[in-house]
Amino acid sequence: MTELAAAKAALKTQAVETPSWAYANSGTRFKVFAQQGVPRTPQEKLDDAAKVHEFTGVAPSVALHIPWDRTDDYTALAEHAGDRGVRLGTINSNTFQDDAYRLGSVCHPDAAVRRKAVDHLLECVDIMDATGSADLKLWFADGTNYPGQDDIRARQDRLAEALAEVYGRLGEGQRMLLEYKLFEPSFYTTDVPDWGTAYAHCLKLGPRAQVVVDTGHHAPGTNIEFIVATLLREERLGGFDFNSRFYADDDLMVGSADPFQLFRIMHEVVRGGGFTSGTAFMLDQCHNIEAKIPAIIRSVMNVQEATAKALLVDADALAAAQRDGDVLGANAVLMDAYNTDVRPLLREVREEMGLDPDPIEAYRRSGWAERIVAERVGGEQAGWGA
Repeated sequence: MTELAAAKAALKTQAVETPSWAYANSGTRFKVFAQQGVPRTPQEKLDDAAKVHEFTGVAPSVALHIPWDRTDDYTALAEHAGDRGVRLGTINSNTFQDDAYRLGSVCHPDAAVRRKAVDHLLECVDIMDATGSADLKLWFADGTNYPGQDDIRARQDRLAEALAEVYGRLGEGQRMLLEYKLFEPSFYTTDVPDWGTAYAHCLKLGPRAQVVVDTGHHAPGTNIEFIVATLLREERLGGFDFNSRFYADDDLMVGSADPFQLFRIMHEVVRGGGFTSGTAFMLDQCHNIEAKIPAIIRSVMNVQEATAKALLVDADALAAAQRDGDVLGANAVLMDAYNTDVRPLLREVREEMGLDPDPIEAYRRSGWAERIVAERVGGEQAGWGA
């Protein structure tokens, strides 16, 4: 198989999971700007997600967030997804929007609050059982704002205890994906601030506990591709939350701020076997001022473009230059792939998959945007407030 044919084959198997919350109203801590046609129910979020998959062909699953997507019948919700041509994916927990969690959730000094948080996580595993979901994603806002506020080591002990209980509840074929974040909403210490802390906890739990890399959760200048390479080497890269950042956790469209970084990350994914290791490629974005469905389609396309360029890296030439100590030659191999215009290649891939070569234009022609504005009148739009 030629290099081009191999790249096409890999691109056709790529899957990017879209998040239910990206279809809802979102914003900053100052203001949420509502949009017409925003879903009011989890079912309507799935309807929108199905359109993204219809026009891209590589977004077959939708992540849920509990309680934002809570429903009386999760089996029926999974059936609704199937009827629309998608499936339910990662279950995301929420231990940051309850007043009880002011001083933390699973790391809170009060055992009763910790129990409340763990019970929620166990509920999420129950939902996984009902939906057929394989992954439980955990992000904790836990931390402190001031020196001396709490015992840093004791908080790590509480975290470990909670994770162990939830890990023990996982069923066959289910994973725990632990996310980390440098700061926010706590500003002195964050209880899972970096990949090393997340990796240390996962290592003690077992092989089904893996690390999630959110591309917006790092200090400026952090070499994210090094983290990706290391976690792949250790077989502990569970997945990505793809987004972009200029300053902090901006949750902008993936590839919009630094497309070269996204390429470098995907190069390490390709190099480290990330396409065959079960790594989950998920979006985690907030579309505050842009139209939501076109923004998600564009984000999926951005991931595809970075992946296509990574697949076109001449691995043999790169390895030879590295062996010879040819610094400029090795860098040139990567830059040649990055500077390749892969849009014609991706148009060919889409046509071979029976799709329109231009997903954005196909969505515009579909009339879905006008339809949801006309039909989704009344009721309460989904969102997280502010």
